[in-house]
Amino acid sequence: MARPLGESHKRFLQTMMVNGIIDGAKARALHRHCCETHGAHYAHDKLDEFIEVINAQLQPMFMQIRKGMSEEDGLQYHALVNMAETDVTRMSTDYADNELELFRKTMDLIVDSDNGTASSTDILNCADSLQTKKLKKRETEHVLNRLVQDKWLNEKNGDYSLSTRCIMEMEPYIRMLYQDQVKVCHICHNVALQILQRKD
Repeated sequence: MARPLGESHKRFLQTMMVNGIIDGAKARALHRHCCETHGAHYAHDKLDEFIEVINAQLQPMFMQIRKGMSEEDGLQYHALVNMAETDVTRMSTDYADNELELFRKTMDLIVDSDNGTASSTDILNCADSLQTKKLKKRETEHVLNRLVQDKWLNEKNGDYSLSTRCIMEMEPYIRMLYQDQVKVCHICHNVALQILQRKD
């Protein structure tokens, strides 16, 4: 039987529900704060065990706090992810069909690229070929901004990449859909889209 959640676990989970994703340093600080606030035993090297207690309670709801590495900054992150569905349909309550189709096409461009990014120009061009309702340029830009704000995409200098949260939550879907195209890190065995090219 799973260990019941203490008040410190509940506070940690509530914070994860609000933020969705936090970096490793913030997770460690949050762990300490939650334990100290609620008088629970705190050990700086027991964050993983602390999260395992929460995950045992989340498992029947097909949720999990998962740890992953960011391709953007190389930092470790913790994200609250939905395990029930493994594809883009988990976003269907927040986005219209044509917006989801744009996201899928953006994922295609990112995975097909050599550097794990897609230019805003390429994304705007593919918006013209949507099978569902077409999006105007301004609407496409608005959808891209929402995807960045909702932490599904990252944007830097007009280039878009999948966010750490997106990769962590959709990794099974990405592996299934892009079997032969997706690269895997030889160290952590996670999906790696932004491969650094060595210059000789």
